[in-house]
Amino acid sequence: MAMAMAAGPVEIPRDFRRVIIAAAVGNVIEWYDFYIFGSLAAVLSVKFFEKSHPVAALLSTIALFTAGFLIRPLGAFLFGWLGDRIGRKYTFLVTLSGMGLGTGAIGLIPTYEQIGLAAAFILFGLRMIQGLCLGGEYGGAITYVAEHVSDERRGYYTGWLQTSPTLGIVVSLFVIIATRTYFGNEVFDAGAWRIPFLISFLLVAIAIYIRLQLGETPIFQEIKAKAKMTTNPWGEAFASTNVKFVLIACIVLIGQGVVWYSGQFWALYFLQQVSKVDPLTTAYIVGAALLIATPSLILFGWLSDIIGRKPVILGGMLLAAVTYYPLYAWLGQVTQPGNINYPVAVFIIVILVCYVGMVYGPVGAFLAEFFPGRIRYTSVSVPYHIGNGWGGGLVPFVTSAGFAATGSLGAALVYPIVVPAVCFVLGVFLMPETRHTSIWKPAAEPDLAVFRLGRLPYFLATLCASFIPAAAGALVNAVAPWAMGMVVLLVLIASALILVLTLARLHDSGYSPWWTLLMFVPIANGVVWLWLCLTPSAEAREPMEARAVP
Repeated sequence: MAMAMAAGPVEIPRDFRRVIIAAAVGNVIEWYDFYIFGSLAAVLSVKFFEKSHPVAALLSTIALFTAGFLIRPLGAFLFGWLGDRIGRKYTFLVTLSGMGLGTGAIGLIPTYEQIGLAAAFILFGLRMIQGLCLGGEYGGAITYVAEHVSDERRGYYTGWLQTSPTLGIVVSLFVIIATRTYFGNEVFDAGAWRIPFLISFLLVAIAIYIRLQLGETPIFQEIKAKAKMTTNPWGEAFASTNVKFVLIACIVLIGQGVVWYSGQFWALYFLQQVSKVDPLTTAYIVGAALLIATPSLILFGWLSDIIGRKPVILGGMLLAAVTYYPLYAWLGQVTQPGNINYPVAVFIIVILVCYVGMVYGPVGAFLAEFFPGRIRYTSVSVPYHIGNGWGGGLVPFVTSAGFAATGSLGAALVYPIVVPAVCFVLGVFLMPETRHTSIWKPAAEPDLAVFRLGRLPYFLATLCASFIPAAAGALVNAVAPWAMGMVVLLVLIASALILVLTLARLHDSGYSPWWTLLMFVPIANGVVWLWLCLTPSAEAREPMEARAVP
């Protein structure tokens, strides 16, 4: 875990609040750049892909949106190295510039009708630039803020920065609403959709100016002055004992990432694609809920300073896994076209975003405290973007494809529910509490015995035992329903064997039998959602395009 590099405490700068505000403003703008693509997925699908099959075009756009997430760990890998070798400030200035230019350029691309398939390839290239640059942004921003604030209030102050992705979505929705309202839906769909992308040029120029006013972090300056900078960030982060901490952080961040995107982004897709609410109304509902619930990120960051990072983060995962299905079923009931209960719809999404606050508000402080300063940028960036880029980034595509294939809400929610449940159980055993870790003062070498890598494969085996039943059920139910009975039997037998072996190994390792009972949570969860996939309602079985509008 984190250890200070100086012989004594480094002085906390007096202007740290200005640092937090400046970093957060820049972060909001960068997340706006990234999420404007997802917010306009329905429009982009008909502008850059062949229109003969609207559902396929939409899924292609969502897949392209997802591709930007999948490349984020590579950006974290590259820019993390720069951040630990050159400095935090200049690295995330580079990522901010690349992100803004990539987003603004999307507003200049000719459409499919004008240049054919080349339009989709250009869009793909710019999306890759977005993903690479965003991969280097978060690690720099959270490291920068964490290395300016006190140990006692790190959760609270980094919680302010954690609001920036949610506010980025709010800003993107606000710009879309304003543009649609001013030009009208017809003009917007014809060409005014480019304006939200072009605005990025102005926003990024403002953000660059703000960040140029900032200095380097005092902890990095101290490391540099003491000649203790790393010469090989990749080797120290991934080819040493630190890799155990990276793997544990990945598990925590995968659960956090899935909750983040399931609670915010899939709510947006759900209203548009499942409930068939028009885009403008969807933006109003989601935007209002995000504005109301965004302070929860600060609240739960503050709470983690009092009771710890671990109980808050894992509590959010557990609540999400248990309540997603009833909440989304309720959301579907109150958002029927022509009969929308706006207060209840906003209230439901507020609950979903509060779960985001629980898992995301304290996670910045957790990551900063979990890794040493000399390799903090790299070590924070890579697991964050594996969890959010791979784990969370798959949520829009997997959920939308699952619902399109089966018409079942249960099938669509398999991934958003099973993954946080599994990560909750793994986190109970593997995630340490970092609240008392100081990054300003020297600390004793932590006891690594608790995190021996030898036990990790057994936890991963449990993940497989939990995820396979539900995933196989959803897949076979969509492709070959006639084979479901045999597949269910074989998969459940194999999963039960894996679970028994895992429990036996954990018992031999000295874990209490009461703790091992927690291992049944994800497997039971998988079986429940497998059953839901097998028995969707008649209404849910109807294809999306065949649903009647009252």
